[in-house]
Amino acid sequence: MADVSVEFDVAVPMRDGTVLRADVYRPAGDDECPVLLHRTPYNKSTWDGKSLIDPVELARRGYIVVHQDCRGRDASDGLWLPWAHEELDGYDTVEWAAQLEGSNGRVGMVGASYTGNTQWKAAISRPPGLRAIAPMQTWSDPADGLMFRGGAIELGLNNFWTLGQAFGGVMKTRTGESLTDALETTLTDINDLHRTGYWQLPSGRPAVNSATGQPDIGVARALEDPGTLDESRVLGNHDRVQVPSLSIAGWHDVFQQGTIDNYIKAREAGLTSRLIVGPWDHMTLYGHTLGLTGEVAYGFHSIAPGPQYADLSDCLLTWFEPWLKDGAPTAEHESGVRIFVMGVNEWRDESGWPLEREVPTPLYLSSDASLSFDAPTLDEASSSYTYDPTDPAITVGGPHFIDPHYARGPADQRRVEERSDVLVFTSAPLEHDLELTGRVRASLFAATDGPSTDWVVRLCVVDGEGVSRNIVDGIVRTATTPGLVMEHEIDLWSTSIVVATGERLRVHVTSSNFPRWDRNLNTGEPNAEATTHRVARQVVMHDRLHPSHLTLPVIPR
Repeated sequence: MADVSVEFDVAVPMRDGTVLRADVYRPAGDDECPVLLHRTPYNKSTWDGKSLIDPVELARRGYIVVHQDCRGRDASDGLWLPWAHEELDGYDTVEWAAQLEGSNGRVGMVGASYTGNTQWKAAISRPPGLRAIAPMQTWSDPADGLMFRGGAIELGLNNFWTLGQAFGGVMKTRTGESLTDALETTLTDINDLHRTGYWQLPSGRPAVNSATGQPDIGVARALEDPGTLDESRVLGNHDRVQVPSLSIAGWHDVFQQGTIDNYIKAREAGLTSRLIVGPWDHMTLYGHTLGLTGEVAYGFHSIAPGPQYADLSDCLLTWFEPWLKDGAPTAEHESGVRIFVMGVNEWRDESGWPLEREVPTPLYLSSDASLSFDAPTLDEASSSYTYDPTDPAITVGGPHFIDPHYARGPADQRRVEERSDVLVFTSAPLEHDLELTGRVRASLFAATDGPSTDWVVRLCVVDGEGVSRNIVDGIVRTATTPGLVMEHEIDLWSTSIVVATGERLRVHVTSSNFPRWDRNLNTGEPNAEATTHRVARQVVMHDRLHPSHLTLPVIPR
């Protein structure tokens, strides 16, 4: 490391006097260099981010790298409250970084997940020194994938993430036996989440999340004051952003649609915006599984960010070159999209998203448990099941980030399909390859016998051996009149996959996906208060007047 110097715990004063701290990596030499800033709540000193950003390698390639603990975390002072201070702290840190000795005054930001959001919040505040951002796997609307989805709570993410961050919180707030007890309690609670923690009621304020006195991801605050969602919201603020952005998403990631939406909204705001989407979940972005996501091996060429780059650092530095160093722009700096098409496992460049040649195509539920591209003709047809919140359908695969007892990504759904509370509809074997690239939505005509319930819809592909694996899914929480048939729109998010000749499409309709999403107790009580439950009797219509269907984004051959 002779050609890189490091200063640890450098003080970064905020406007209110709070001091945050950062490690600063500097390249050798006297030339002025741009700054790459990474703001994290995950401990700048111990977080394993080398496969995402290697500060030493970036410094060796001519950048000053600032790796900062967010307010109230680890070496930084202040009160830890997720999202509450990131916009102003981001502005102040960018301006501080732009004025560092040896800086050329230009700052870029990097990072994924929480640290992707710190980039967008800083960009929304418009610090003059910020010139470009590269947010990866981060949301746009916290009500659509971070804290809630379709009105349901992202329970698995909330509890798992909250307990994970409690370790750092108690290290700063407790000492002696109190600290030891808090650490032991937190470790036990994480290990027992699947047995007890996820089942605690009310789901909006489970005891496991408050046992150490640390804040949750924001669900409890949002249930009390929905205005707090604005602290982590990007949606609706893209017109305040003035810098180009490179967004990187994963088809199986918990924040997939939000990352794509950020790209779309930035383009609509007239900004230079680029998007890369690969077959990754929230962890396989980092390449540790060598092309395997869930149960599917997509090949070594699928390792992020694709074979066009040596690694993620190479991708990021290519992106930042013209914005921070006056390098010549290339095709990699134009507003376009690079997607990995699953099924055929190929990378493809597109001019934008959604694809202009997409043909929205309805796929209808039928009375014989089949799927058809032809609309139903029967005057009366329905399917029914009983949903008991004490015995919900357990999460198997999907785009989530919950504890390791629950597989992520594409997973065999056959044990889910054996449940009596999961309706299964299957197409005939396809007569030709079918490409689905874009957003999938469901229109469900359904009724329940209570004042509230959930509807979950999942699209799967069934291979030649009969293995059914999930592609996309979604949920909607409804308030209704008992027995009233209503049309419910459910957003299943996006995909890009070729379903091969001879394979079949399959659709699930059910009322739970637990603990990924919290259980609707079918009583109509608010999430923050509900502790009693009732069994619900569900009816899904699929006749001529009630044509329940999915709308598929078909790409013509």
